Amino acid sequence: MNDIIRNIEAAQLKENEPQFRVGDTVKVYGKIKEGNRERIQIFEGTVIKKQGGSARATFTVRKFSNGVGVEKTWPLHSPNVEKVEVVRRGKVRRAKLYYLRDRVGKRAKVKELVK
Repeated sequence: MNDIIRNIEAAQLKENEPQFRVGDTVKVYGKIKEGNRERIQIFEGTVIKKQGGSARATFTVRKFSNGVGVEKTWPLHSPNVEKVEVVRRGKVRRAKLYYLRDRVGKRAKVKELVK
């Protein structure tokens, strides 16, 4: 039974998995269906967590919209995620950035990783 599930999940994986880490600022190009039309909407924010593995991997992006914090969780290998584009790299020392939820303004920023 496990082999059957593993084969189905392997078929659903994307060939070129987007390379980003927690703390990076990313643009997620997501497909939105409105009636019979389909369009791409960009959601730009900071990655606060990545979890799971294989076909079940998800990541959460947080942004501020009109002064309100908005978080959206995306499946990494979903066909509704067109692409994930890294805008800038973040310098963080944690795997989950939940502390950003309590911060507002400049304190909610993540320092940029300079190489």
